Amino acid sequence: EVVLHYRPYQRDLVKLQNFAEAAVKEFPIRRLPRFTPWFPNDLCRLPLKPKKKPPVVSCEEAEELKQLSTPSEYVTGAPDCDCTKYLLEFQSDVKHRQTLIQAQTVHSLINLENQGDPPPNGKQKLKRSWSVSLPSPKLKEEILPLSQELQNNLERLKLHAFYRAKWIIEESICNNQNLEDIWVKLNRLIKQNELPSCNATIQRSVGQIWIFCDILYCEYVRNILREKLSLTDKMNLLVHKFGIIFSL
Repeated sequence: EVVLHYRPYQRDLVKLQNFAEAAVKEFPIRRLPRFTPWFPNDLCRLPLKPKKKPPVVSCEEAEELKQLSTPSEYVTGAPDCDCTKYLLEFQSDVKHRQTLIQAQTVHSLINLENQGDPPPNGKQKLKRSWSVSLPSPKLKEEILPLSQELQNNLERLKLHAFYRAKWIIEESICNNQNLEDIWVKLNRLIKQNELPSCNATIQRSVGQIWIFCDILYCEYVRNILREKLSLTDKMNLLVHKFGIIFSL
C-alpha cells in the first residue's frame, strides 16, 4: 500500500503514477569490481625502498664501545626487588630507633587531643567533627508535603526544594543536656538512617551543631530532632547567601 502526498497544483495523474512507480522500484545494486592492488603483491620486490642502506657497526667499533662503557651499566645479577631497603621501620640502627620513639610521642599527643585532654600549655584546641548519612530511599513515603509557609518562602526566594539548608542546635534549646551528649545521639540517628539526606558537624568553637539537609526533608528532619533529642524552643533554618528562611 502506497500513500502519495502531492501539492494542489501537481494534479497530473500520469506524472503522479510514474512518480509512485519509480519510488517503489528496487534500488539498483552495482557489483563492485574485484580489488586489485596497485603494486605487485611480491615481498621480494617492494615498490618502495629506502634511498640509503642502513648503517653497519663493525666488530672493531663494537669493541671500542664496550671499552668506553662502565661496568655499572651492565646487570650482573638479578635486580634488587627489596622494597623495604630504604624504609626506616626496617632498619636496625640507633638513629632509626630514635625516629620511632619520636613518631610514637607524636602519636600519643594526637591521641590526647582526640580524647579531649588539654595540652600542657593549658589551651584546649577545639576541633570540628563530621557525621554523614547514607542514602535511604525507604523514608520517602513517610515524608509529608512542605508547609504552606515554607512553600511561600521558597517561591518568594526562588529556591528549589533540593537546595541544601541547615538547622542550628544551640545549648539554649538542649533542655539541660550537654552539647556533646546531643552530638552522640545525633550521630546515632544519622548512622541509623533516620535523617534522610543529612550530614552534620559540631562547631565546638561557637557551641553549635549544624545539621545540613535538603529543604524537601527539612520539616521531617526537624520533627525527628524534636522527638529524639528532646529539644525545646524554635530552630532556625538557614540557606547559604539567603540567611534564615524558616523557623520551626
